[in-house]
Amino acid sequence: MSYVQPTFSVVAPVYNEEQLIAEFCRRVIAVLEPLGEPFELVLVNDGCRDRSPEIMRKLHERDPRIKVINFSRNFGHQIAITAGTDYATGKAVIVIDSDLQDPPEVIPALIARWREGYQVVYGVREEREGETWFKKTTAAIFYRLIVRITNVNIPVDTGDFRLMDRKVVDALKRMREHHRFMRGLSAWVGFRQTGVPYRRHARAAGTTKYPLRKMLRFALDGITSFSYLPLQLATYLGFVVAAISMIFLLVVFIMRLANPAAAEPAFYGQASTLASVLFLGAVQLISLGIIGEYVGRIYDEVKGRPLYIVAETLGIAEGDATSATIVRTSSREHEVSTPSGANL
Repeated sequence: MSYVQPTFSVVAPVYNEEQLIAEFCRRVIAVLEPLGEPFELVLVNDGCRDRSPEIMRKLHERDPRIKVINFSRNFGHQIAITAGTDYATGKAVIVIDSDLQDPPEVIPALIARWREGYQVVYGVREEREGETWFKKTTAAIFYRLIVRITNVNIPVDTGDFRLMDRKVVDALKRMREHHRFMRGLSAWVGFRQTGVPYRRHARAAGTTKYPLRKMLRFALDGITSFSYLPLQLATYLGFVVAAISMIFLLVVFIMRLANPAAAEPAFYGQASTLASVLFLGAVQLISLGIIGEYVGRIYDEVKGRPLYIVAETLGIAEGDATSATIVRTSSREHEVSTPSGANL
């Protein structure tokens, strides 16, 4: 049987979604089948601890168009997206979460803009149902902040729900940094991009996989991946503290000359000395912490470990798995092992 390249590949990370994964697959297939073109649905098992792997295996057995990538452990949402796009073979790759907050019924609208010649079509969240005021506010602040402090035009109010042309996917395969911010990377590569507005639904079942701690880490990865501003802020803070210290010393000197008796109790007590030392120590620790974040990322890159390890694949032939060498090599080797003919 000859191999037919799918027109569309839908990539969906899965982490403990046993209540939703079957319905998610049903809705995606219901959307793609009427288009009358070959497609595949690539589910990435990101170390699920519930019945999701068993359910995905049964779904694959019933419909070979559903393909499964099983990680050896949990590697994280952004890495799962990376693995899915590595293995996807479609002319257009659609990334969507499997929790049904991003409705699969929006996919035809993304495809329509792709047919118009756009190579990246991202979903723009006009409404976010079921989310707290705190999460909406912090998300809005983050998206607007990262636009201002980076030189990459990352669309505001977007997530990972997007369609990418094969040329874009092949370009992304060359970027193997470990601390990944996929929506930023897809903006960095350029190409013609546009947005499609949609209403993000509330989670139908289960719990969010992005609590506050993970959201903060995700925001930090996005900022440090595309901006040097935190390092520059540490420098600016040092200059500000130095300027304040010089002014303080000058004021003390003048007041001591003008009235030594009045100046001495105010500026030479233990409280003021302790406050000054603690302030300077805090500034130094903050600066070291910022530098440490960047050094830690450099350390992760130079170790050359693979982004992820695949324990098993279902429905993916070795000849079709363009990432079979990617997941077992360093970033330097990846550039050598890219399949010939890839449009990079």
